[in-house]
Amino acid sequence: MIGRHAAAGRRTALTALGILALTGITSAAAAEPPKPVPGSTAAQTVGADRPSAALLRALQRDLGLTPGQAAERLVNEAEAGVRAGRLRSALGERFAGAWLRGATSAELTVATTRAADVATIRAQGAKAAVVKRSLSQLQAVKEKLDTAATRVTTRDTPVWYVDVPANRVVVEAVRQSAATAFIKAAGLQGQDVGVRVSSARPRLLADIVGGDAYYIETTARCSIGFSVTKGTQQGFASAGHCGDSGDKTTGYNKADQGTFKASTFPGKDMSWVAVNTEWTATPDVKGEGGEKTEITGSVQALVGASVCRSGSTTGWHCGTVQQHDTSVDYSQGTVDGVTKTSVCAEPGDSGGPYVSGSQAQGVTSGGSGDCTSGGTTYYQPVNPILKDFGLVLKTASAEALPPGQQDNAVQGAWAAGRVYEAGDTVTHSGVRYLCLQTHQAQGVWSPSATPALWQKL
Repeated sequence: MIGRHAAAGRRTALTALGILALTGITSAAAAEPPKPVPGSTAAQTVGADRPSAALLRALQRDLGLTPGQAAERLVNEAEAGVRAGRLRSALGERFAGAWLRGATSAELTVATTRAADVATIRAQGAKAAVVKRSLSQLQAVKEKLDTAATRVTTRDTPVWYVDVPANRVVVEAVRQSAATAFIKAAGLQGQDVGVRVSSARPRLLADIVGGDAYYIETTARCSIGFSVTKGTQQGFASAGHCGDSGDKTTGYNKADQGTFKASTFPGKDMSWVAVNTEWTATPDVKGEGGEKTEITGSVQALVGASVCRSGSTTGWHCGTVQQHDTSVDYSQGTVDGVTKTSVCAEPGDSGGPYVSGSQAQGVTSGGSGDCTSGGTTYYQPVNPILKDFGLVLKTASAEALPPGQQDNAVQGAWAAGRVYEAGDTVTHSGVRYLCLQTHQAQGVWSPSATPALWQKL
């Protein structure tokens, strides 16, 4: 299934194809959702206090929630992101990660390497975990595995990542001996690197058959991710393995659509397609039955947060964020920095959007399993796509960007269109601010107006 583009005259709306579609909706499920939990500044900033009915239904179906729990979860996740960001700033190098638990994401845990920080963490309404390694130390261990992967084969150790709740780096391997050899090659023998034996081998989710979504050189099929702009040029972001720079695309209706302007794979799994004048970028992520979720930004979700994705093969499905900063070895090459999720996907879903609430998270890269028996998928985070290619995410709340404000190379002064990482500092109206959550700055998200994203220094 693929949502059809809405036509306006001779123009066709370019829509991120699908998010949170739901089949077999009963009359009760199709009723208006309950009023969401009243939103605070954080929930209002990221739109968590006004979710679409389709989003709530998908969360109910895939995470086993009641309507009230689904609405409450979205607000709690927005609030937790702010508290985690503030604590990351306060703890500095002692910060060892943050994650969510519970049906409504009501329990935020923040880890530190110093017991004296427990009171500070609890003061922010979070549960404290005192651990041995900081997040930066765990990332340094994973980087050694990344480096080793450039020298040795990782076919039998296809996944490795920083497991924040377990405070260790984990290697997933088809057998213990393969993991042991990989760890030794990285110079990490004797260190606390976890091993998880699994027969799953992630594969890319492109499909060399006809169907819907968009087509590359009339043969391969992938799914549109998010609408973007670069200056006055409109287009969309998708997965890098879907096509090479210069490849031509056609739309769901086989009409000429655009050209891959840039594509990175392996290493990362990202691309963007510039479309012709018959297609128009919108902030919508469209699913089954024509229902839409509007994208309002790209604030990165915490581990444990709910996330939903769409694809032209399987429609809308939801799950949770399991790990950030994951490396995956596909048969075509290794991809670093993807996010592991419990959401299912199948061939043809590649490139499709992942959304947490109304915040864009990434585009489908690959996975294992399917949507009948369940599976694991990985997405390429969207903020690196925007930053690497100099793109601006199309959002419902975006203001027109003055010339020069889309330049990701601008230093010092806050600028709409730039991608900011947690921990970055900027100047706005003569005041210094610290970024609390990774995101691309929207025109309406100035630091002085969004304490959910920025902390005054």
